[in-house]
Amino acid sequence: MSLVELVAQADERGLAASGLACLDRCVPLLGGDDDVLRPLWASLSEVDPWAEWGARLEEARAKLDTEDAEPAVTDEDHAAELARGMLEAVPAKPSEDELRVWSDACSVAALQAHRFLDHADDAEACVTARREGRTEGMSPLVAAELRRQEVILELLAEHGKGGLRLALDTSTEGRRVLRAVVSRRARGRS
Repeated sequence: MSLVELVAQADERGLAASGLACLDRCVPLLGGDDDVLRPLWASLSEVDPWAEWGARLEEARAKLDTEDAEPAVTDEDHAAELARGMLEAVPAKPSEDELRVWSDACSVAALQAHRFLDHADDAEACVTARREGRTEGMSPLVAAELRRQEVILELLAEHGKGGLRLALDTSTEGRRVLRAVVSRRARGRS
């Protein structure tokens, strides 16, 4: 099943976790520590996931770099802009429709951010084709991000709320990879 199909079939919790996971993997671009989004993940495991969601979202936004001080110049700047856009678009009191739009936009933004940071050439300029299942010639970093997005949605579809821990683990692995890529690129510029 393609990523587009998985998003279309996801329920509210799955959509929120999918979007949150995309944002979570991009936290290194916003200068955040690994636990900055943990309270939002915790919300998703509660009986009423939205009871504390808005307050926890504001706390996370306050801790992350959301300033757009200068125009984007480097690939890292462009990737960080995409991550800021994901964070700004998180619905504070989400409906299923809002979550579907946000989750879908996060999927695209995360794939584009990974394309900006991948040294390998991606033969397909449009991430839409990747999300629809056309994966030939895909760069390694983008391929890994696409697979993580699919795995997270599959875990949540299969296990519901019980899949959240596995989804978080998958996202954490992706965040470590991206943090290493950002660090390596920063060393290369020094």
